[in-house]
Amino acid sequence: MADHIPVRQYMTVLPETIDESLTLADAKDRMYRMGGHHLPVVSDGKLVGILSHGDIAVAESVISVPSEEILVSKVMTPVPFTCGPEAHVEAVAREMAQHHYGSTIVVDREHPAKVLGVFTTTDALRALAELLDARG
Repeated sequence: MADHIPVRQYMTVLPETIDESLTLADAKDRMYRMGGHHLPVVSDGKLVGILSHGDIAVAESVISVPSEEILVSKVMTPVPFTCGPEAHVEAVAREMAQHHYGSTIVVDREHPAKVLGVFTTTDALRALAELLDARG
């Protein structure tokens, strides 16, 4: 991708977030309503982690407690992969593929705890498809 397309062109802007003190049941409900699979996790409005649909599925399969009793903070990934909105799609997608990340949280580079968006593997594929279409 020689054009150096920024992730801001493909990210979901101002995505839903979930507080780390809420439960997996709350997270499942929020994901269902929004139709997504990744939730940035916040505490006092600041990014502290990420929770994926897969994280919830694994937790529910190994923890014999109802999802209404499991806190998001116990299941989330505490140090999510982040990038700024001007990061190049190519570099971000390469990093996501190398480490098997399903998404990256796009943050304000001057305030890295502030969530601006989410860039997912689906977004990366959309960017690739548009690039291939443009090349004919």
